[in-house]
Amino acid sequence: MKICVTSSGPNMDAYVDPRFGRCQYFVFVDPETMEYEAMPNTGIEASGGAGIQAAQTIADKGVDVVITGQVGPNAIQTLGATNISIVTGASGTVSDAIEQYKSGRLQAAPPATGAPAPGMPATGMPGAGMGRGMGRGGGRGGGRGMGGGIGRGMGRGMGMGLGTPVAPAPTVPIMPAQTIDEEIQALESRMIDVKAKLEELKK
Repeated sequence: MKICVTSSGPNMDAYVDPRFGRCQYFVFVDPETMEYEAMPNTGIEASGGAGIQAAQTIADKGVDVVITGQVGPNAIQTLGATNISIVTGASGTVSDAIEQYKSGRLQAAPPATGAPAPGMPATGMPGAGMGRGMGRGGGRGGGRGMGGGIGRGMGRGMGMGLGTPVAPAPTVPIMPAQTIDEEIQALESRMIDVKAKLEELKK
C-alpha cells in the first residue's frame, strides 16, 4: 500500500499542506515500514488545471490513498477514475497524518457533484430561475425552478425561490384641487411667456 500526503516540505517532519493541486511537495509513504519518498509538485505554478495535473502525477506513482486538506471537484473526478481514495482533515506533520489515517481518525472526502440543476445557483440554495415544464400549453415552474406538467410538449415556467424581494411601488401623494388649479394657472402663464418669446425670435 502507498499513501501520498500533500506536504509543505520534503520529509516526514514537514507539516501537511492543505492544498492539493498547489501543495509544495508530495510525500509518498509506505504505512507499514514508514519509508518515504518526496517529490516537488511541478504543477504549483500552473495557470489552471493544477488539481488535475497533481492527480495524474500521483496516479502514475501507484498511490492507493491521498491525504490532504482540500480537493477540487475536477481532481476528485480524476482520482476517482483511478480508484484512489481521498482523505481530508489531516493536521500536524506528515508522520502525524499517517498515524491519524491508520487509527481511523480521518474521513474520506465526499464524491464530486455534477453541475447545478436548472434554476439552481452554484451554491445549491434555492433561487429564482427558469424552469422547463412538460406540457402542451405551458408547464409551471416549482420552488427550485423545476417545471412540472402533463403531456409531451415543452412548456416554460418561472422558478420561484428565495430571490431578491421586490420593493413596493412608491405612493404618489394626491394633491388638493386648489393646488392643482394653481399649478395649471402657473403653467398656462408660462406658456404665454414662451409663445411671446417665440414670436419675438421670429421677427
